[in-house]
Amino acid sequence: MNDKAKNVIITFIFLTFLIVFFVVNLLKPESEISISERRKLAKLPTLTTKSLIKGTFTKQFDQYTTDQILYREEFRKLKSLIEFNVFNKKDNNNMYMYEGSIIKIENPLNEKSVLNVANKINKIKEKYLTNCKVYYTIIPDKNYFTNEEEYIRMDYDKLENIMEENIKECEYINIFNDLKLADYYLTDIHWRQENLQKVLDTISTKMGFKNRLQTDYTKVDIVDFEGLYAGQLPIKTDKDTISILSNNIVEAATVYNYETQRESKVYDLTKIDSNDKYDIYLSGAVPLITITNSQSNTDEELIIFRDSFGSSLAPLFIEAYNKITLIDIRYIRTELLENYIEFNEQDVLFMYSTLIINNSSILK
Repeated sequence: MNDKAKNVIITFIFLTFLIVFFVVNLLKPESEISISERRKLAKLPTLTTKSLIKGTFTKQFDQYTTDQILYREEFRKLKSLIEFNVFNKKDNNNMYMYEGSIIKIENPLNEKSVLNVANKINKIKEKYLTNCKVYYTIIPDKNYFTNEEEYIRMDYDKLENIMEENIKECEYINIFNDLKLADYYLTDIHWRQENLQKVLDTISTKMGFKNRLQTDYTKVDIVDFEGLYAGQLPIKTDKDTISILSNNIVEAATVYNYETQRESKVYDLTKIDSNDKYDIYLSGAVPLITITNSQSNTDEELIIFRDSFGSSLAPLFIEAYNKITLIDIRYIRTELLENYIEFNEQDVLFMYSTLIINNSSILK
């Protein structure tokens, strides 16, 4: 067989493969979600004259073909392997590995966003918290604990300074030195509840409730866990384990969800089979909940303005308070709070991660 005939056959086989692959992709059912990435996948867009002229159809169709392609997860893994091992890139889609932990780049510092958080805290304090003791803390993301280049690691000192210079009459509780990279999950953004003793000691000492924390906790391993980052950077890593710290006081406490109007336990074990197993802690992201300590020896109350990191830390405060109210203003407008809460001489803690502080447009 001569070279010309070989080229014709190879070309024919290649074109046949492309056509068959294209047809199979068109015929296969659309996938609803990407479980690994925790997001909905793009649907086939509707072709209209307007969308064609504006160019939106082309953009949406490109996203559709990327999301719905056959063997999509395998292609994503292959792309990551090539990026790291062939081209020796430091990151893939702003994700990178450091000491076995998957980390998402959060840089540069968005000073306007930081100032926005400071202003929101000031407005909430002025409107509701004039007779409350108010504190705030900042939870560092995993980038803080790396020694990577400046393009990966934002200016955390400046973030702290902006907050301290602009937040009025609130005591800052610095927990940066109470944490290390090993205190966070390898495959997720969040910290490990079982590693938060130093954070608990610092906050309880500053806020004056350390002497009310007298009962030890029992650590219970619940389920293996692959976090959000495992889906965003599809390369092989060690699995994490969701563990909980519990005792008779935590087990007896009840959680009331104002959105569902239902009571539950502190640790929601129905979430073991959910896509995001971190939701085991206080049932995940909800606008407004209260935790009632049925065995309380005090009338003290605590209000926490928080993001998802607070879900795993708040249970460790239960023994010290009669009631703890957790507010997530990503999901509820601050103007509505007076409909649910009577603000009157409670301890108040604003607790946000640097990931939220640097992207505060999501706060209502």
